[in-house]
Amino acid sequence: MKFSPVILIVALFSIYASPAAVQADELVVNEVVTASDLKPNVPQPYIVKKGDTLWDIADHFFKDPWKWLKIWERNLYITNPDLIYPGSEIWFDGGRPGGLRVVKLAPHIVVKPVERLEGAVDSSIVMTALMRQDFIHPDQLQGVGHILDARDERINFGLHELVYAELNQPANSGTLFDVFRTTKTVVDPASGDAVGVLVEHLGQIRVTSEEGGVHRAVVEKVFQEISRGDRLKPARDPDLKVVPQSAARPMSGSVLYIRHNGELAGQHQVLGISLGIRDGIKAGTVMSIYQNGRVINDAVSGEKVRLPREKVGQVIVLVPQEQASLALITDSTAPIKIGDTVLSTGQQ
Repeated sequence: MKFSPVILIVALFSIYASPAAVQADELVVNEVVTASDLKPNVPQPYIVKKGDTLWDIADHFFKDPWKWLKIWERNLYITNPDLIYPGSEIWFDGGRPGGLRVVKLAPHIVVKPVERLEGAVDSSIVMTALMRQDFIHPDQLQGVGHILDARDERINFGLHELVYAELNQPANSGTLFDVFRTTKTVVDPASGDAVGVLVEHLGQIRVTSEEGGVHRAVVEKVFQEISRGDRLKPARDPDLKVVPQSAARPMSGSVLYIRHNGELAGQHQVLGISLGIRDGIKAGTVMSIYQNGRVINDAVSGEKVRLPREKVGQVIVLVPQEQASLALITDSTAPIKIGDTVLSTGQQ
């Protein structure tokens, strides 16, 4: 014979997680049940399982499970079945003179650091970010050559067109070059120092042959229209498996610029940060973006108070340069602005 699940069990105990702290709650037992009614050497604790009934639990502890009913009859004020659930630990203490004792167990909490492994960044996003924009050092403004002309006398050159290029370095058939234009000098808003020159990639050409110092090439990719005089530099061979990693040491920098001269940026946009190879930045380094709190007037004291800075996003470095790096925003909770603080993950 079995009774309804677990409603009655609370008459003797409440369930928590560990026997470390003990506290007694009195029950009216009137000497109906004593320690002698418990089974000898009964295993404790009893772990409540899904589907357990009062009879199952009583039978675990008592020689005669019917004894349990007599306890419940004298404690009908306990009616909440939610105080027991699968996984709960049940302990009995029969050492109390005149009856049993309910043992309330203090919670036992195990604190462990969260371990979360991020996967590699989507290669299509990385490719788009790396192909369209780059930093170069000021002494690289001239590149390694430039576009002379095309076979047809067009103003702009498109995909698959044959073009002619002048190079100041040897180039074998099959060599790939980025076609670029400089846009602006990037300045660190904190120090005022120039950290590099931002260039826009217009496309890519592949050398097919050379004759009389002039190289023939075919336009393989076009992001913007290519024209005479556009500069060339060896094409970047991006690692499309940019795997996130933590910075080796605490770092602090700022957001330098937002792609397309934007003022605000969000998830999956590319921006520049004022940290580079010389600071220990590598491809895949994950950094957090913080915004400074506003300065307010304290309504009580009347004094000016700056509110704490708050995290607004996270970036992963795609292309580290000597003094600055291109990074992709992987997460944002608010618009990111030029001048926002860049900190290594976990640093505040």
